[in-house]
Amino acid sequence: MVKLTFLGTGTSCGVPTIGCQCEVCQSTNPKDKRLRTSALVETGTTRILIDCGPDFRQQMLSQPFRRIDGILITHAHYDHMGGMDDVRPYCQFGEINVYADPLARQGLLQMLPYCFAENRYPGVPAIQLHELHKHESLRIGDLDIMPIEVMHHDLPILGYCITQHSSPLTLTYITDMKTIADTELPYIADSEVLVVNALRFTPHHSHQTVEEAVSFARRVGARHTYLIHGSHHIGLHDETCRKLPPGVELAYDGQVIEMG
Repeated sequence: MVKLTFLGTGTSCGVPTIGCQCEVCQSTNPKDKRLRTSALVETGTTRILIDCGPDFRQQMLSQPFRRIDGILITHAHYDHMGGMDDVRPYCQFGEINVYADPLARQGLLQMLPYCFAENRYPGVPAIQLHELHKHESLRIGDLDIMPIEVMHHDLPILGYCITQHSSPLTLTYITDMKTIADTELPYIADSEVLVVNALRFTPHHSHQTVEEAVSFARRVGARHTYLIHGSHHIGLHDETCRKLPPGVELAYDGQVIEMG
């Protein structure tokens, strides 16, 4: 069985947004509180984190404290890797293996130079940084991961197709996408669960709208689709979910999905 936990489902500013008095930011419904987007993918023996944003510490306080076998970075923006220093407590289990494309790898080296210095300050995170490229698969524990490429406006970033060895069911996780090449679609055609970004209902230059995300989900044909990376402009969680077609829902922080 593969378990997916949504640690955060919000856009770069989070929800509530500082200084905003809209009905979403003032909502008392926990499903309208959205930390920066991140997720845990777990089996009985393996634990992978997708993105490590600035809310990582807060997100992990509610999770069991055990080893993280790998961190998959989607791209080199702060809201997706700004919490990397907070992995320090997990280094007691050994080095943290972090996987990123060349741009994100360079961003991590610049953001955390003290972690990669020849003479490291005692107590800094012990990070083993690995370079990833699209369509070059890797195995972490009992999970197989295939990186795919999507476009965040004109920035190529990574999405991930994840499958457990013993199961044919595929989880596809994509965030911050605006477009995707048709050549990437065969890699995600058999997805049982699709996680994909939907910023709001009105157009944005580098993120999908809700309508674009729903259209993409139909192209993929996934059985279940969960929308992430939403801003306060996407509306109240429960009201937005009622507007979505069957098989598509707005994910919320703390939601757990089990496959298999």
